[in-house]
Amino acid sequence: MDTPIWAVLPKRYFKMKWFVFRNNTVEPFFDGKTVAFSGYDDVSVVPTEAEGFIWFYQVPVKFSSGVLAQEIRSITEKLQLVVGEIGTKPLVVFTMENLVDLKLVTSDMAVQEAIDSFNATARTLAHAHSHVKVVDFSEFTKRYTSQQLIDWKYYFISQSLLNPKIAKDFKVWWHRIEEELALCRKKCLVLDLDNTLWGGILGEDGAEGVKIGGDYPGNAFLYWQRGLVELSKCGVILALCSKNNEADVQELWDANPFMALKREHISAHRINWQSKDQNIRELAEELNIGLDSMVFVDDNPTERELVKQTLPMVAVPDFPAKPYELVDFFQSLVRDYFRIYELTHDDVDKVNQYKANAQRDAEQKRFAQYDHYLRSLDIEIRVEEANDFNFARIAQLTQKTNQFNLTTHRYTEARLREMQAAGSQIWCMSVSDRFGSYGISGVMIVNPIDATVAEVDTLLLSCRVLGKGIEHAFVCHMLQMLAKKGYQSLTASYLPTAKNAQVKD
Repeated sequence: MDTPIWAVLPKRYFKMKWFVFRNNTVEPFFDGKTVAFSGYDDVSVVPTEAEGFIWFYQVPVKFSSGVLAQEIRSITEKLQLVVGEIGTKPLVVFTMENLVDLKLVTSDMAVQEAIDSFNATARTLAHAHSHVKVVDFSEFTKRYTSQQLIDWKYYFISQSLLNPKIAKDFKVWWHRIEEELALCRKKCLVLDLDNTLWGGILGEDGAEGVKIGGDYPGNAFLYWQRGLVELSKCGVILALCSKNNEADVQELWDANPFMALKREHISAHRINWQSKDQNIRELAEELNIGLDSMVFVDDNPTERELVKQTLPMVAVPDFPAKPYELVDFFQSLVRDYFRIYELTHDDVDKVNQYKANAQRDAEQKRFAQYDHYLRSLDIEIRVEEANDFNFARIAQLTQKTNQFNLTTHRYTEARLREMQAAGSQIWCMSVSDRFGSYGISGVMIVNPIDATVAEVDTLLLSCRVLGKGIEHAFVCHMLQMLAKKGYQSLTASYLPTAKNAQVKD
């Protein structure tokens, strides 16, 4: 058997982000600079230098259902073997899909039962092992007809079951899946009102005359609003940006019983006659988030183009021309910007946290001196070591915190567990005050050098808690903890990026 190139190249020339276990040719679908591949049906080699693994087996092409079902069962056994061999490194399992249905007898369900059993086993393994994740491959394949998915010329020439012509689409889809696995997504959805949240123009039709609920198109807007409510429950910040009279909007909320989206779902709003790009800038400042974490939705193409031109970092999808397209539009919004693999407690509580921030801002205006305001907050911090309940949130913070982040090292949950097992000391900080909880907002990772010397690998704080002296209290507390553990010297390095200048000093 030929030796793969990754096995002979010096590690400095090839960083193996993923190692793919596969049973057919899939090289065109991944980045060859960071991805290596097993032999066909080969699980005998598990390279230790791989940062993570992908299981990409699909149903083989065979006519005998009995033989095929048995082969799928053997694939299930191989997966279980690999899970036991890779330690705690990430393993992403693609569900098995029957891309070529060669069933000769309609009632013969042997192959489908074997496929269902494989997928059920994968999900069971994911429940039992936090480093195993299952990705629904059918989400990608169902976009295509069987003729688009498979080009038999490539199968017989190069053993590629998937058509290489769809490799570009696959790479886009896979990149988004990687972001979901890393719990990275946009933070805020900024919404227009007229002909966006409801049909019609509020200033002309009145609170009871806009189209929401009832027959079409009101029923389509109602479904759209219900989807937005669920998005809010999953931690996406909803904000309003509309050219309207604010009193009219408040009246609509009071008078129209069909509104599914209520005041309590909205974290911030700008309802006025200013330009929308200026309003979006103000919303970002009020919410203390980056413009690149926002998505703007507006039915007016002129307003969309204005934001695209003046705020290119804001995502601006095209709004559907017809209300009956809103459900598809919602699905694309979730898929492209907001879906993540799993929710942390902090994600679920996100809306409440931003509402509490608004209360803090209002409270601050009552004080002439900032230090008096800080004392009035009764801020409390709690520091604890990484554990099963907070690993996901710690990983999420390393992935998405850019501003107050000393090194911007990015870690998966599985990698953090490996580091802790190898001796790294990982702590997180939760912050609360009299208005509520900020959630887990700080992380520090320290790597021991010897019994008395340690090095800071990661020091980060969420921008939500900056400017209140919390960063100083956190560092001082950690220094005291390390001193009690016997460390006499602590070193740290600042790795500059385009966004983390504020942590330099």
